[in-house]
Amino acid sequence: MRIFLRHLLPLLAATSALAVPLAAQEGAPDVTPDSIVKASEAREWRKIAPSDLMVMDLAPATDGTPRRVVIQLMPRPFSVPWTHNMRALVAARWYDGIAIVRVQDNYVVQWGDPEGENPAKAKPLPDGLCTPGEEDYTTSFAEEDYSECAAEARVSADMAEVDSQSLFIGEDLPPASIPATATAKADMGWHMRDSYAPWVEFYQGWPVATDAPEDPDETDPRFWPLHCYGAVGVGRNYSPDTGTGAELYAVIGQAPRQLDRNIAVVGRVIEGMEYLSSLPRGTGELSFYETPQERTPIVSVRMGDEVADLSAFEYLATDSVSFEKYVASRANRKDTFYIQPTGGIDICNIPVPIRHAAK
Repeated sequence: MRIFLRHLLPLLAATSALAVPLAAQEGAPDVTPDSIVKASEAREWRKIAPSDLMVMDLAPATDGTPRRVVIQLMPRPFSVPWTHNMRALVAARWYDGIAIVRVQDNYVVQWGDPEGENPAKAKPLPDGLCTPGEEDYTTSFAEEDYSECAAEARVSADMAEVDSQSLFIGEDLPPASIPATATAKADMGWHMRDSYAPWVEFYQGWPVATDAPEDPDETDPRFWPLHCYGAVGVGRNYSPDTGTGAELYAVIGQAPRQLDRNIAVVGRVIEGMEYLSSLPRGTGELSFYETPQERTPIVSVRMGDEVADLSAFEYLATDSVSFEKYVASRANRKDTFYIQPTGGIDICNIPVPIRHAAK
């Protein structure tokens, strides 16, 4: 079962016939990914709810510059037990006063309680946190599934019906990214050419994968979010520990996709990434900081609906015509600088456009 195809089945018959003119259209010298995004229509953008944002204020830089990092949480039904915990930790003000404890070049920035490994000194966690299981690294849309936290019931959903504002349905233009990246062995293009999963796509603006995209006997396929640049994950110890959400990291290097399904992905940095990626690298084991003076204090973490001066954000809908054209253009750059179009693209090289929006 391909969840993507549920949106596209009415359109695929026309794809092959229009592949050449679409490629020519995308290959025009003045067409770039940025120009496609700028030309997109207002109706193709989706608001990000402030209640789905975590606002992390670091200690100011040495010159007094404020450093704010905004993290968007994964939507249900992904990573529900951990995002439940993170909301609870914010409500308890538990994150206030912890620190960035590790910065590993081309890998991650990690933050948490510097004394977290010392039971005598560790900051007590609030009551009522979930204890996620390893099965929660993936999710299913086939039937209702409840986490052990009753207040955080997962939502049963047919992925074809989740976004009632799909912009493909009824459009004359077929998906541009498929003919732009299709090969003899991968008729659905970039969706089938991933190195880590049989099928990848976007779900409500998030990169996800599945291991059973086409199996007609698979009634309960599993899906999982991906470790792309800027992804936020949950630190943990050795299995069966899965982490609580008290210790988090952000990817600051090449996408470490080997972590998919091994660690929970709970969100992504949508603003302030420069304040994380530019931090001094740690010199201790695994690039942890060796002294308290090296760490960057985290002053406060609040949900977005608690922060009066927070900007509004929106993302380009990943089921929109403009996003399809954007993917096709990124896969086949033919503007002035480029010489050889690649005819393919990795899902982590398709950053979803996110911008400030009017409140």
